[in-house]
Amino acid sequence: MASKRIMQRLAQWHIWLGWLVGVPIVLWLASGLFMTLKPLPEVRGEHLRLEAEAPMPLILEGSAIASADKRLREMRVVMQEGRAVAILTTLDGDSARVDFATGEPIPPLDAARARELVARSIAGGDRVRAATFYEADEVPFDFRRPLPVWRVTLEDGTYVYVGRDTGRIEAVRTRWWRWFDLAWGLHIMDLSEREDNSHPILILFAALSLSGALMGCVLMFRRRRARTRAPMPRQERPST
Repeated sequence: MASKRIMQRLAQWHIWLGWLVGVPIVLWLASGLFMTLKPLPEVRGEHLRLEAEAPMPLILEGSAIASADKRLREMRVVMQEGRAVAILTTLDGDSARVDFATGEPIPPLDAARARELVARSIAGGDRVRAATFYEADEVPFDFRRPLPVWRVTLEDGTYVYVGRDTGRIEAVRTRWWRWFDLAWGLHIMDLSEREDNSHPILILFAALSLSGALMGCVLMFRRRRARTRAPMPRQERPST
């Protein structure tokens, strides 16, 4: 009898819990289904941008840094190690650094300089386990950018990616970030790239989940009405 009463109490709690979370779950699933209907680039309007016939190089008259022969796409001027540094990106996607005042090229970062940068810029960055270099076409999956980088691995498992030609920290990947990235891939059902938020499998399962939640809410409402309308059992008189 005690176990029966416990199961009845759990059933009652389950009903009330269903009423409590049913509406948020339906809204969560409905909004999730809506967000899967269009890929993110289309949501951001990137498909509306008109591409120029050919990219125009950045040219500054009288500048040795941004001359026509450099074929620059962009130039960013930042402060690094107490001096103004121009980070140059060519039309081919290659990067380099020059001293903005003199125009002298700055050599790419080696392992020692990458370690020094991490030690100065990251909490616990002085506790380095290893430093590994990756070419632009061989970067690890958790970086996902075509850029030559040093991966400085800290003792707590954090990966700090330092651009060889940019001289700056490009990304920090903690262990929690990597687990989060995996969870995100499972959430959008895209383990290969973890960026596609709109594909047939995800849309199908989002629609099925929303349908199941709606049917559950309807059945729960009908069950509640049936319980309130059920006639009370008749009590038999004791025989004399």
